[in-house]
Amino acid sequence: MAVVASAPGKVLMTGGYLILERPNAGLILSTNARFYAIVKPLYHEIKPDSWAWSWTDVKLTSPQLSREALYKLALKNLTIQAVSSSETGNPFVEYAVQYSVAAAYATFDQNKKDLLHKLLLQGLDITILGSNDFYSYRNEIERRGLPLTPESLATLPPFASITFNTDDANGGNCKPEVAKTGLGSSAAMTTAVVAALLHYFDVVKLSSSKDHQERKDIADLDMVHKIAQTAHCIAQGKVGSGFDVSSAVYGSHRYVRFSPEVISSAQVAATALPLPEVIADILTGKWDHERTEFCLPPLMTLLLGEPGTGGSSTPSMVGAVKKWQKSDPEKSLDTWRKLSEANSALEMQLNLLSKLAKEQWDAYKSVIDSCSMLRSDMWIEQASEPNKEAVIKPLLAARDAMLGIRYHMRLMGEAAGVPSHRLQFIQIEPESQTQLLDATMNLEGVLLAGVPGAGGFDAVFAVTLGDSNSNVTKIWSSLNVLAMFANVSVSGQD
Repeated sequence: MAVVASAPGKVLMTGGYLILERPNAGLILSTNARFYAIVKPLYHEIKPDSWAWSWTDVKLTSPQLSREALYKLALKNLTIQAVSSSETGNPFVEYAVQYSVAAAYATFDQNKKDLLHKLLLQGLDITILGSNDFYSYRNEIERRGLPLTPESLATLPPFASITFNTDDANGGNCKPEVAKTGLGSSAAMTTAVVAALLHYFDVVKLSSSKDHQERKDIADLDMVHKIAQTAHCIAQGKVGSGFDVSSAVYGSHRYVRFSPEVISSAQVAATALPLPEVIADILTGKWDHERTEFCLPPLMTLLLGEPGTGGSSTPSMVGAVKKWQKSDPEKSLDTWRKLSEANSALEMQLNLLSKLAKEQWDAYKSVIDSCSMLRSDMWIEQASEPNKEAVIKPLLAARDAMLGIRYHMRLMGEAAGVPSHRLQFIQIEPESQTQLLDATMNLEGVLLAGVPGAGGFDAVFAVTLGDSNSNVTKIWSSLNVLAMFANVSVSGQD
């Protein structure tokens, strides 16, 4: 029996840096770019001498990277050790396996533990696959002489080999260049693996429903969330805000982070405590994160573009901002307060637009349709009636809030002097991104444009009205920006 689970990538529209500290919130949009995990038995039947085994076999295959790794999982203390691998290990998957097995032992009665033991003796065969939008294929498209358009991306096979991005000048033996687009591949991968394993072990029964209102498995999703958050934090060696894992599990929403102390027992797992006890402590801990409903208003589209300037190192950028906070607490506090106010203003205007769409659909649709063909400085002229003006005002206020967010993010980047391995320093919104975003926001039908999350040279995003996204895609292509297929998806883990 094979189990397939998937989890989406994300875009942090607001809350960059602030989301690291409670009670600051962030607006996360999950995308239709998904990471898949397939779990099945490695052996079709239990071998006769397996009763004496103190370990079981785990095979991890990543076809896109042409990698296969074999592990031994100790059945007593649940440690995992690589026994043969052509490449380095994958700590995200390794911790996902350990913690998922520990969660099963922590929650099962003796009968189910016996069944789990037999299932584990068949070994675990895990395959991971990520949608193409998680990775950069600009080099391959340019090598083929194709234009930088979504149509060119569509010529690539699904789950295309990432070795496409190797530099021919380095010869055929060089390692694949894993150039990412900043959609949170490690969080989506970790979540998909945890979900697949927990379902495979019968710890949870996950629904395939995309409608959160219909889902009856919220408690099971909460279990996936706690295990995936813990595995992801331990694998990356720090306790981040967790918004990327939260989005991978639950989909688009407004998020306030959990208190880091809740996973402290996993951080000191080198103690004598058995891993199932550690995980049991985490599962019953006080998870105080906040998750409330949020999605883009109707008739709006999220566009993601890859400028081709390469990704940025989020940890080094976050480190520089924290250092600035300590060195100049008064100025940093003032900047954070103003940034928080701008974030809240954007959230309020988008929620108001969603409310107006429900209550005054005809006026709302009429305004969106007409504004989709006009630059923003012409929108106010469409306010021929009070109910249309009621829609146009929050549209313009949302734009102003986004400009405020970008302004304060730039100030923070300049003050922090965020380091880069390629230049002496970079800005949270570098000059090249500023020019691109300004040009984008001046196009017909564009409501917002910005750099998601921590900023830097990762993908840019735009929120467009009506059918204006096709024009933005064309303009981006002329500016050497590749529009990606990824779009907003309400659902999380599936």
